[in-house]
Amino acid sequence: MAITSSAKKAIRASAKKHVFNLRRAYALHDATKSLKKALAAKDAAGAEKLLPAAYQAIDKAMKRGVIKSNTADRKKSRLAAAIKRAKA
Repeated sequence: MAITSSAKKAIRASAKKHVFNLRRAYALHDATKSLKKALAAKDAAGAEKLLPAAYQAIDKAMKRGVIKSNTADRKKSRLAAAIKRAKA
């Protein structure tokens, strides 16, 4: 248990950051999942419209530090490749 006032403040700040990071993680998960559902339903045009939203969620998660830069790049690359395969 935190004893000093600065340690208590650090716990409060950590809890607030945790909420923001969870929000970014859920947004990332929801955006990629909806895009993958569109691809599974053979809707390449619909998936292509969802791609910018997925990119935005990935970039924001990377900016917050929820995921690392290389992970973000890999996710974006794989989503774009999946759409390209679906179109072909």
